[in-house]
Amino acid sequence: MVQALSIWFLVVAFSGAGLVNAIGASRTQGDFARWGYPLWWGIFTGGLEILSAVLIALPVSRIIGMALGAVIIAAALFTVLRHREYSHLAPLSVFITLIALAAASS
Repeated sequence: MVQALSIWFLVVAFSGAGLVNAIGASRTQGDFARWGYPLWWGIFTGGLEILSAVLIALPVSRIIGMALGAVIIAAALFTVLRHREYSHLAPLSVFITLIALAAASS
């Protein structure tokens, strides 16, 4: 039960984050610009997050999707820590916890 919930929460979370980044709300674009990423980076990141959600949703590719998601979150964590923007750590910790629960239950 924990595995199924963590997997579907991951799918929803990566889908939501992907849409937010791909659509490129002004705040999100401002964050990426402040961190030194090019204008297209939000669309690229959003696309990877949505791809991760799709891969996680499909049992045959779930491990690949979780690995991709872990790389995305690790990169986000590195960026946030590098720029000392600790307010972004709470959402990242949710992703880390969900990935760990899903992986441990597999």
